[in-house]
Amino acid sequence: MPKLKTKSSAKKRFKVTGTGKLKRKHAFKSHILTKKSKKRKLKLTHDGLVHKNDEASIKNMLNLK
Repeated sequence: MPKLKTKSSAKKRFKVTGTGKLKRKHAFKSHILTKKSKKRKLKLTHDGLVHKNDEASIKNMLNLK
């Protein structure tokens, strides 16, 4: 069997935590920031976790068991 390649898009967007959960960045933080409140931008800065319903498909993209 040849080695499996990971999806480059998933590799760039997700990191695995020590407990096996998947970390992700929030969207809507790249441009048009003047109309967004300071509170909203601050909340978008912090990382979030991937929802459990999406974890299986993302782990499949990353070739994790």
